[in-house]
Amino acid sequence: MTVTERRTPDASSGTLPPLAIAGRLDRLRALLDAAACEALVVTELANIRYLTGFTGSAAQLLVTPDAAVFVSDGRYRDQSAEQLAAAGVDAEVVIVAAEPDTAIIERIGSDVERVGLEAESVSWAAQRRWADQLGAGRTLVPTSGLVSDLRLVKDAGEAARIRTACDIADRAFAAVRPRLAERPTEIEFAMELDALMRRLGAEDVSFETIVASGPNGAKPHHRPSDRVVAEGDLVVVDFGALYEGYHSDMTRTVAVGAVGEERRRMLDVVLAAQQAGVEAVSAGAEASDVDAACRDIIDAAGLGEAFLHSTGHGVGLDIHEEPRVSSRSAATLAAGHVVTVEPGVYLPEFGGVRIEDTVLVTDDGCDRLTLTPKDPILA
Repeated sequence: MTVTERRTPDASSGTLPPLAIAGRLDRLRALLDAAACEALVVTELANIRYLTGFTGSAAQLLVTPDAAVFVSDGRYRDQSAEQLAAAGVDAEVVIVAAEPDTAIIERIGSDVERVGLEAESVSWAAQRRWADQLGAGRTLVPTSGLVSDLRLVKDAGEAARIRTACDIADRAFAAVRPRLAERPTEIEFAMELDALMRRLGAEDVSFETIVASGPNGAKPHHRPSDRVVAEGDLVVVDFGALYEGYHSDMTRTVAVGAVGEERRRMLDVVLAAQQAGVEAVSAGAEASDVDAACRDIIDAAGLGEAFLHSTGHGVGLDIHEEPRVSSRSAATLAAGHVVTVEPGVYLPEFGGVRIEDTVLVTDDGCDRLTLTPKDPILA
């Protein structure tokens, strides 16, 4: 398999390709019959952004075979109209002062009997409310994956924004990494890394940055504490940048001084496992086989029970999305998928090691988007 590495064009120069939003509603409409619904109410904000280009915090979207109705509140009167027009989305924009459900229901044709809701983002209470307001003679249909399946394959504009987010994270980490030699606290290092990503163009961090030093590294999702980085520590740093709505995700483990034979072995095993996983990524590969490529090396080293999580996940408008890369995944990778490969081992007496890249799946392998070197030794 081929693993390539390319830097993104400079985002500030305006060279990123546009997002291909305009045709997405038609792609969704083509799925309604198979989902046994005549209309779909989209309530998941990331899905609404994908379909319309709207970036606000409150909206619902009604999609029928012939029309679309976008509903938000007065805070987004101008923004919603501007963003939908800029994206080339043909939808009626309705601004309401109260709950949007009523406005949506009023625009569902009387001949529509089966109304789809997004099962993953609608609570039981909301489902009951919808059922009461729709009234007798109409059926609510729980749908799963209609929009998220469309989001699996990233277009050129999406891939470029993820690449830009990765580039911001790479540059920030390269600048901040030497600070570990000055023995900061975990919180201090995380704050400096986060601030620099923002200064380099990130609109936010992708998630709460993980800085886990020494014994804290044995906790995969440790929250940064006031522990001071010490000589002999392994320091796990898991972080990402958000750029125009798209996430990056990367983990590097840094060895501070002489870490000893067992910690060095942990680093070598995880690095070999991660490399095997990246090399297993290709269009047509089973996601479970990518997981196995990592897990087999860790198992052979006698550290299988210390690998406490799955190998990876999709990345895009959400930091964790499909396809999942795990032993139980039924997904087959396709060109345009963006996934992470992040094996790790965690031993309370020695700490933890995790190494993670975000990669773009290609026909003959993958394009590695996170390019920070994996040499753990702190110069």
